[in-house]
Amino acid sequence: MSKRFVRVNKNLCASCGACSKECPRNAINIFRGCYAAVDEKLCVGCGLCARTCPAGCIEIILVEEDS
Repeated sequence: MSKRFVRVNKNLCASCGACSKECPRNAINIFRGCYAAVDEKLCVGCGLCARTCPAGCIEIILVEEDS
């Protein structure tokens, strides 16, 4: 089984908020007006944020879990 994680490149993030508006779980907030921060407890790894990000700074990482 695998789990999805979201990684934000803070150096590329324009803090526009497009990802946080698109997130169905409200798992993304703009941290101190500087970059998108993802709450891993709320995030389900759907990828909507990555598809919406105009800066292309969000990526979905697939991690294999040991069974």
